[in-house]
Amino acid sequence: MTKAKVGDSVEIITDSKDFKGILMPDSPNNNFIIKLSSGYNVGIDKKRVKKIKLIKKGFLETKKLKKIGGNKDLPTISILHTGGTIASKVDYDTGGVISRFSPEELIDMFPELKNLANIESRLVGNMFSEDIRFPHYNILAKAVEAEVRNGVDGVIITHGTDTMHYSSAALSFALGNLGVPVILVGAQRSSDRGSSDARLNLVCATQFIINSNFAGVGICMHENSDDNKCVILPGLKTKKLHSSRRCAFKSINVSPWASVDEKGKIEIFDNSFSKRDAGKLDLKLFKENLKIGILKTHPNMIPEEIANYLNFDGLIIEGTGLGHAPVNDIDSFTSKHKRIFNEIKRLSKRTPIIMCSQTGFGRVNLNVYSTGRKLKEFVISGEDMTSETAFIKLAWLLSQNEKYIAERMVENLRGEISSRSSDEFI
Repeated sequence: MTKAKVGDSVEIITDSKDFKGILMPDSPNNNFIIKLSSGYNVGIDKKRVKKIKLIKKGFLETKKLKKIGGNKDLPTISILHTGGTIASKVDYDTGGVISRFSPEELIDMFPELKNLANIESRLVGNMFSEDIRFPHYNILAKAVEAEVRNGVDGVIITHGTDTMHYSSAALSFALGNLGVPVILVGAQRSSDRGSSDARLNLVCATQFIINSNFAGVGICMHENSDDNKCVILPGLKTKKLHSSRRCAFKSINVSPWASVDEKGKIEIFDNSFSKRDAGKLDLKLFKENLKIGILKTHPNMIPEEIANYLNFDGLIIEGTGLGHAPVNDIDSFTSKHKRIFNEIKRLSKRTPIIMCSQTGFGRVNLNVYSTGRKLKEFVISGEDMTSETAFIKLAWLLSQNEKYIAERMVENLRGEISSRSSDEFI
């Protein structure tokens, strides 16, 4: 097999498909990663690779960068990198692969930052966000705690976009009494592409930190498809709603907190966020071996789908509409529905079941229809939480050995439940 190096243009031939692109550093699970001409990365299981053809030699860029000095008149922001595309790029003319994590490298890539803040940065992880597990939330929460203890004015976390809303929820629960801003930033398009959102998202997050009194966990991404400003979204009330658009993230059942442009102009939409203070951070981590499931109800469901979760610690059910499941035996074709209902009852005696709505927007109400009233005794209402936030909240409560799960799940602990859901959506 060809001894290709990072930065080389290659063709990888597998047992099912061929890929052409620039070879990137391997992923933590030892897959080949290549960057396609589209700018997107693809992972390839090494066991499936039959042959690697070298198309063109490349190189790892080794650019000498100026050491940046601190400016005592500027605030200090720590950037924690976990992976994703925001701090890496490829020079398609030379094949040079550049992964940038140090303060000097970030300033070289995004020179506006040096005029806004003293930038400190470190690599916390380097992984696709879909590979994140509960132990990674603990690593990230501890890293934030260390930066807060060191007296930074704010933290930016660069993160893959696919599960960024899970991580923002996890940090919102783990970091109690957080007195500084912690903003998660991603990029839908890598920074070597002309349409990349990386620069604006990072600059806007920095501007929001230095020009607002916000404290807590939020997400900063494009507000719309124009490249002119970003939106600051609540860490517990946000979801990725598009696979590739730069404005993929939207707040759910609440207004965004604010918009911000690269010049620092901020428009506040909802001022209910926490404000900065010097209180002591209360770090409460996740148990790392919990098994929490998410199950979407659907037509033609079978009882075994519920029974599969008997050995889990908790289950989130994404019900239809107001929080429904197929539990009504109404004719000869629906006899399985009685068994589904019995499996829900059986499971509820062993593990907490949280009912959310698969509509995304709106809230669960188990009192409107007979189906909801039938289920109400055996499931806990997810109120107007997204299923992702309910998943994280349940895992966090179980991690704290919480005895009264049902009562705590419907209690608003960090802003995850709205007293009244917004009528606006999308």
